[in-house]
Amino acid sequence: MPRTVIDGITTRYAVTGDGPPILMYSPGGFDSRLENWETLGIYRRTGILARLAASYTCITFDRRESGLSGGRVERLSWSSYVDQGAGLLSHLGFSSAFLMGGCVGCSSVLALARAHPSLARGLVLYSPAGGPRYRITQHARFATHAAYVRSAGLDAVVELARSSDASFTKDPRVGPWVTVIRTDPAFAESFAKLDPARYELLLAATARVLYDRDTVPGAEPEDLMALDVPALIVPGQDASHAPSAARYLQECLPAADYWDMPVADQESTAPARVLEFLNAH
Repeated sequence: MPRTVIDGITTRYAVTGDGPPILMYSPGGFDSRLENWETLGIYRRTGILARLAASYTCITFDRRESGLSGGRVERLSWSSYVDQGAGLLSHLGFSSAFLMGGCVGCSSVLALARAHPSLARGLVLYSPAGGPRYRITQHARFATHAAYVRSAGLDAVVELARSSDASFTKDPRVGPWVTVIRTDPAFAESFAKLDPARYELLLAATARVLYDRDTVPGAEPEDLMALDVPALIVPGQDASHAPSAARYLQECLPAADYWDMPVADQESTAPARVLEFLNAH
C-alpha cells in the first residue's frame, strides 16, 4: 500500500475506484485507519466504500497517529489533520475533491473546508462525532493516560503499548501515540526520554483544543455559517454521535442537506443517498 511523507510525517493511503475524487477521513477516533471504512460498524454493513468506488475515486488513509501512518509528539489540533488531508490531495495531483468524514472524521472535514474552501466540492458528514458525553469521554481518556504517566512513567507506556494491541480508545493508558510507538522503534526510544512534566502539559492542551465544546468540534460556528459549500449530514444516535451534534451542523451550515432518517433505517439506503448527493454536485 502506498505511502507518502507530509510535513515530515508518513501517511499510508489507498486510492480505489475511478471518477471524481473523494477524500475520506476515516472513522474510529484515535484509531482512524483506512480499513475502518470496510470493517467498522455501519460502514461495513452498508458497504459504502465499494458502492462509492464504483463511480468515484476514493482516497482513504490512516490519520496521523493511527494505523501505519507516522506521528510526532506535539500539541495536536484539527489543523494537524487539515495539513495531512490537504497535503495528500496535493501529492495525488487533485486541486479539489469531495470531502467525506465518518465519525470523528467529520471534524477534520469541517476544519479542512474552513481552511481551504476552494478544495471542497461538497461535504459528506456521516454520523458526526459530538455531544456532551463525547466531550466528557475524550477528556477522561486523556486524564487516564496522564495519570498513568505520572504513576508509572513514559518507559512503562512504551512497554504497555508493545505488550498489547489495544488502542487509545480501548485502553487509555497507552496514550494517543500508541500506534507510532508500536511501529517505529526510533520514535518509541525518543518518546520514553521525553520530559514527563512537559508531556503532561501537552496532553492537557491537546484535549482542550480538540474537544472544546459539547457539539461537533473542528471549526467555529461563525466559520461554518460562512462556509458556502453543499453538505450532506447523515445523523448518528448514540453517546459519541449525538443527534444534537448533527442538528448543530444543520443549523450552522448554510448549504446543509440534513437527511432526517433514523439510524436503524439508514443501512439499506445510505449508499444510495450519499451517491444521490454527490451526483447532484
